[in-house]
Amino acid sequence: MDCKKATLVINPRTGENVAKITDVLAILAAAGWKTGITLKEYGGHTLKLAQQASKDKSDLVIAYGGDGTLNQVVNGVMNTRKSQSAVGVIPGGTANVWAGEIGIPVDPVKAALSLVNSEVRKVDVGHVEVKNLTYAEDTAQDSSAADKKSRKKKKSSSQGSSKAKHHFLLMAGLGIDAAIMQGVSKPLKYRIGPLAVGLSAAKALPEQHAFPIEIRSAQAGREGEVHWKGEALQVVIGNTRRYADIAEMTPNAYIDDGILDVCVITGGDPLNTMQQVASLLLRRKPDNTTAEYFHDAHLEITVPASVPLQLDGSAVKLKDYISKADYTRLQQSGDREHSMVTYRFDAMPHALEIAVPQTYNYELFEHTHEHENAQQEDTGREHEHVRADVKPHSHNGGGEESQTAQQEHAVAVESRPEHDHNGSNSDDIKKELPELVDKLLEDGRKVTVVGKAPLAGKKGTYIIAGGVTKASTGETRPVAVVVNEKTTIYDHQGNKVSVQTVEELLEGMIIVVEGDKSKRGVIEAERLIV
Repeated sequence: MDCKKATLVINPRTGENVAKITDVLAILAAAGWKTGITLKEYGGHTLKLAQQASKDKSDLVIAYGGDGTLNQVVNGVMNTRKSQSAVGVIPGGTANVWAGEIGIPVDPVKAALSLVNSEVRKVDVGHVEVKNLTYAEDTAQDSSAADKKSRKKKKSSSQGSSKAKHHFLLMAGLGIDAAIMQGVSKPLKYRIGPLAVGLSAAKALPEQHAFPIEIRSAQAGREGEVHWKGEALQVVIGNTRRYADIAEMTPNAYIDDGILDVCVITGGDPLNTMQQVASLLLRRKPDNTTAEYFHDAHLEITVPASVPLQLDGSAVKLKDYISKADYTRLQQSGDREHSMVTYRFDAMPHALEIAVPQTYNYELFEHTHEHENAQQEDTGREHEHVRADVKPHSHNGGGEESQTAQQEHAVAVESRPEHDHNGSNSDDIKKELPELVDKLLEDGRKVTVVGKAPLAGKKGTYIIAGGVTKASTGETRPVAVVVNEKTTIYDHQGNKVSVQTVEELLEGMIIVVEGDKSKRGVIEAERLIV
């Protein structure tokens, strides 16, 4: 992934998501990324921070939080005119469905390693807006031509708040799930996590019941075909497959096909209703006999104004999508059950660039990326040719430290030709390399490995995340070790081994590193013992 400037947008969650920020920054610095940090301070702030980062031409805007944080970052980037920013994620929330979809580890250090080993892919984004609002008093009488004309005029003049989140990456929901998320206490969620959702469900479920719904295909200039009409408990509009982190509610969805997949959990007798509710709470896919499935690129869904809406797991407010005048009238009517709102949902094909780990199997993608990769490789070759005279970037942020006598000796030993006509140098090296390794074992930095990853776009380069313990205090400080083809790597017997040996490192192993360390904790490894 070609990234020079990144911005971390962090939901601090009472301090949880800043505990390992030094570790994360070390890894991103080791990748050569200049990373800025921004912290959410109030509701809606994340969207503004992401929008500003995109305006400031960050190559990558990283959402460090849960799916709600990711949704706001997506909205911030999408709201930026001519944005060229990609979106990445480090999971750190109650729900991390997107991270689960594409295989990003929950641990922030390993997630950061996954991020630097990612490639940018274009994905679809869902868009939602209110198309029409019909009040209870209007639905109680026959609609005359004048009424229709009046409502059409009102619709065109109706404008929502700037706070409205119109985009979703994962899915939107109308019904039970939104009602539950609407009642979740954020302070409680930060303290007890998913249990807070369970407490909200216990309060919300007794009040839930089936509601009337009509789903049409949205057609320009004419009334679209009715997909389904009836009573429903829940509607899921999916851009991806996973729902509530486990079940695949829309199992046939692809994130690059320009289509939204819909699952309607239908209302029925009390027994079936309870079974469907249980499926939702237990995160199971609903029974096909009481669920309807279809897909379309453009949809109009009409429901009572009392039915709540959620985007990517976060409840949103109807008042943010309509004008103040409309909301005031709706409040004065006092009858949301019989006032009807029509939402328009659209798939926006390939509207957003997002970082996807190269370890992912791409099952969410309908289209292969071989052609895209070929284009990137061609561009990369041109870039290499043009910049062949540029020296590699150093991460130490200052002048190099002077070499010790041991380092100078090691360089001299390693620089010698392995063979000469008399064969004497080869014998000397065999004698001196074990001594060099012993010296490195004694004087080098002992790093306890947390994880490692190849650096995307740089063949033969790896980043090893770990910690160095200070002997005098016992304090462990995070480091990120950069290993490439210029690094000389030995095993404990003094044998030189290839850079691919890094692939065999496991968490908890101890390596010994020699090289300059930057203020960010990046060590450019000159020599390494594995």
